[in-house]
Amino acid sequence: MHPYLISSCVALLALSTTNARAQQYPAKPIRILVGFAAGGPSDVGARTVAQKLTEKWGQPVIVDFRPGAAGNIATDLAAKAPADGYTLIAAAFAHAVNPSLYSKLPFDAAKDFTPVLMFASIANLLVVHPSLPVHSVKELIAFARTRPDQLTIGSAGSGTSSHLSGELMKMMAGIKATHVPYKGLAPAHVDTIGGQLSMMFDGIVTGVPAAKTGRLRALAVTTLKRWQGAPDIPTMSEAGLTGFEVNSWYGLLAPAGTSREIVARLNTEVANALREPDARARLYSIGADPMNNTPEEFAAFIKSEMAKWAKVVKTAGIRVE
Repeated sequence: MHPYLISSCVALLALSTTNARAQQYPAKPIRILVGFAAGGPSDVGARTVAQKLTEKWGQPVIVDFRPGAAGNIATDLAAKAPADGYTLIAAAFAHAVNPSLYSKLPFDAAKDFTPVLMFASIANLLVVHPSLPVHSVKELIAFARTRPDQLTIGSAGSGTSSHLSGELMKMMAGIKATHVPYKGLAPAHVDTIGGQLSMMFDGIVTGVPAAKTGRLRALAVTTLKRWQGAPDIPTMSEAGLTGFEVNSWYGLLAPAGTSREIVARLNTEVANALREPDARARLYSIGADPMNNTPEEFAAFIKSEMAKWAKVVKTAGIRVE
């Protein structure tokens, strides 16, 4: 047989095998790795997706927690897993930032994964202590420019979305504020209420209630659209920093090489699941907006996020080892 015919037959056989596997998928339990502790948005999002897929497919979809190193432990496991659709990772904002924060990673965040879809996005909320004589972002910027060494800004830790929201604000506004990193949003939130910090980019589900009771003053949300739970709070872009946008996003990734058919099926089924009222309600309860995009759109978004945050990290001189 002619070599060309042999190679063509081999290619057709491989294609038919791939299609058969995709049609049979899922034929066994699926694992969704989560790189952060239970109880957070990654957990809630992953469990919501897992429950819905289990109900749909009749195959267990298991959430597997592997916290540590800003999600890098779970990400490394996912990168080295077989590209068969049975190991996924609930990736988050950190996935796009960690390549710039860490001098060396055991995986390539861009090349070792196939994006499936973004399933949720959460806004951060800029809050200040009520003693600060500012009631808008413009007033805060003006105040900061006259007192460059007096303001402090807390965060959930170096490299987190709350930290980088602050760094982006400082870059775009041309102001200074001393960064005070904490081990999580909760202690920073408490110290901002207590007056030990001037301000912070808080979680929306903790910051809004504190603002409504007067313990904090809310100035703006970090997304381009206002949060439906507090539509009176403007966006950072509306408040004066045009184009300012930070999304604490969450999405599913598969190992690189996962077949297009399996990725497409996952994308469709998860998107359908997140249209169901109970799934949307569960995400809304943590301040998240359910998302829906194609694998290609999600890939382009991650690429843009990596470029955006690489610039911020470099300008701010942030390193995490």
